[in-house]
Amino acid sequence: MTATSPATDTAAAPPEAPAPAGFWRSARARQLMPVAFVTYSLAYLDKSNYAIASAGGMAGDLRLSANADSLIAASFFLGYFFFQIPGTIYAEQRSARRLVAWSTVAWGLLAVTQGLLSSPAELIAVRFALGVVEGAVLPSMVMLLGRWFTRGERGRANTFLILGNPVTVMWLSAVSGWLVSVSDWRVMFIAEGIPSVVWGLCCLWLIKDRPERAHGLPERELALLRADLEAERAAAPPVTGTLRERYGRVLRSPAVLVMAAQYFFWSFGMYGFVFWLPAIIKKGSGEGIGATGLLTAIPYACAAGAMLLNSRMSDRSGRRRVAVWPWLACGGAALLASYAAAGDFPLALALLVVAGLCLYAPYGPYFALVTTLAPPGIAGAAVALVNSFGALGSFAGTYLVGWVRGTELGDAGAFGLMAGCALIAAALTLAVPEPASARPAPVR
Repeated sequence: MTATSPATDTAAAPPEAPAPAGFWRSARARQLMPVAFVTYSLAYLDKSNYAIASAGGMAGDLRLSANADSLIAASFFLGYFFFQIPGTIYAEQRSARRLVAWSTVAWGLLAVTQGLLSSPAELIAVRFALGVVEGAVLPSMVMLLGRWFTRGERGRANTFLILGNPVTVMWLSAVSGWLVSVSDWRVMFIAEGIPSVVWGLCCLWLIKDRPERAHGLPERELALLRADLEAERAAAPPVTGTLRERYGRVLRSPAVLVMAAQYFFWSFGMYGFVFWLPAIIKKGSGEGIGATGLLTAIPYACAAGAMLLNSRMSDRSGRRRVAVWPWLACGGAALLASYAAAGDFPLALALLVVAGLCLYAPYGPYFALVTTLAPPGIAGAAVALVNSFGALGSFAGTYLVGWVRGTELGDAGAFGLMAGCALIAAALTLAVPEPASARPAPVR
């Protein structure tokens, strides 16, 4: 097998019936990837616009203390932890289409509800529920992409899914800030929750559980995809036992547990960075909220390019670990250097840009690696377990980085926490051997 699927490789097709060349020219990518991108973008919008609401008057209106504000923001990730494994098993064994669609509708309704509440306790409960219904969506989508794309394509497929994160951040501040400025934070929550409800209903029609059920996909492309996936299943180690026993072995696998710990530390550093970057930039630059929003967008614009480049290189080489750990190590080092350069804001900002793109770049290859740690058909459980621990890391990063910034440790402690977690995540990546079956031959 080559890193590029025969379904998208011109070399695999006879002269009389050439197949379309390149991942992005395949009918599968054109049909599914825009849907995946929009779904994850809306998920990221509805979980991340809380910070804009808080800064836009909600904290003052509801008289939230700094600790209460951080707890409400972080409660989402506790809910995000609980439903991932059962939700993903349902999607894998029943229907990813239904789970993703109705979860999207539910989180849209909960996002709207945030604009109608007036007490911290109610907000904590709704943010927790928002995390519960959104929890299984990412691992279910990663699992679904595994049915539509081969190993040599999944780095790019996963990257385009998760690209909704940095791309959404780039426009989130501007649009949300404008909504707050022309109305208030309540209107912002309602206006940004309604599109998710509508999109979730559209997903019932747009998402298909398997490419064979989609309309308009060339039969030749489907036949070649089936051949590729069958070859992957044949190369995988044989599995025995009941479905419950097979899932149990996946969830107890040392490699999966190490990657779960790795993702905890990565997410700690990442979400500490994401949630507190605007405050860090505002303090360092001395600029107003408008200029701060523009400066905050720079790391995410660079991160989007790094994600696409790294996933393409990883798919071509078939190597996954080397597309993860060096980036995380550089990201941790850049965070430390940025704090050391705090007296020179342009240099500190440049180093924050480096840190941001390094923390984002490995996502696509990382999840492609995680799916190789379990047999086909039950690999969704590995992704769900890893992502669950990532949710705990996100909770810890969101809450503790904000808390540390308010103590005597200040920004030095916050940067040290984020950098240390990124470096630990890099080291843990090296503790998991890359399966030989996950290394497609380089593209010729």
